[in-house]
Amino acid sequence: MDRWKGRVALVTGASAGIGYAIADALARSGMVVIGCARNTEKILELSKKYGKGAGSLEAIQCDLSQPDQITAMFQQITKKHKQVDVLVNNAGLLRMDDLLTGRIEKWREMLEVNVLGLSICAREALKLMPQDGNIININSYVGHFHTNFKGSHFYTGTKHMITSLTESLHREVRAMEPKNNIRITDISPGVVETEIMQRSLADAPQATDISTMPSRSWEYEKLKGQDIADSVLYVLSAPQHVNVKTLIVAPTQQPEL
Repeated sequence: MDRWKGRVALVTGASAGIGYAIADALARSGMVVIGCARNTEKILELSKKYGKGAGSLEAIQCDLSQPDQITAMFQQITKKHKQVDVLVNNAGLLRMDDLLTGRIEKWREMLEVNVLGLSICAREALKLMPQDGNIININSYVGHFHTNFKGSHFYTGTKHMITSLTESLHREVRAMEPKNNIRITDISPGVVETEIMQRSLADAPQATDISTMPSRSWEYEKLKGQDIADSVLYVLSAPQHVNVKTLIVAPTQQPEL
């Protein structure tokens, strides 16, 4: 990670779970990290860990469902930092709204953040990215495989879109002139122990318990946010001529979902 020290990384959804762990890991690796979230309180608290050394963390408030806020965020970054060397598109929403009875506003929320927010961030970051930058989209295991839990099917659809959009972005970047070495990566975690599942169950249109989800057993060791942060470090540490295009990371004992 030595070549990334002092360079700028933007991590979306950095206030909790995977994004929080990634922002912390990149700052500890010496990067200048901008953590984006709707609520920045936890990012600001974490930023106190870092002094005047190579690594630092700062917070920026942004609701990724609002395109105007995204463009305003990038204007702030441009003014202060001039460039974005690494973008980690981590922010995402999971709503338990199926295809037969789902609430339209919940479908729209997932599309706005999981798909449009991600795409706008990638577009804007590329305007500020040097020729050896890296965009990492935090996707999901269910972006490559279908699940048997109907409450997550619309969410799964948004993640399949990310799989397609990441590959398409790679192809568009490869066709850019002048030629560049920008890398585009999809990291797709399996079941991770974070707050997102409990929040989504609490918001479900009807009472849902994680134990009712179709799995042979939930009694296995799940991934932690730090496991995905380590995956991000692995991707960034690869030599520039090596592009880890897709990395699926799942618990060893995770059954098919």
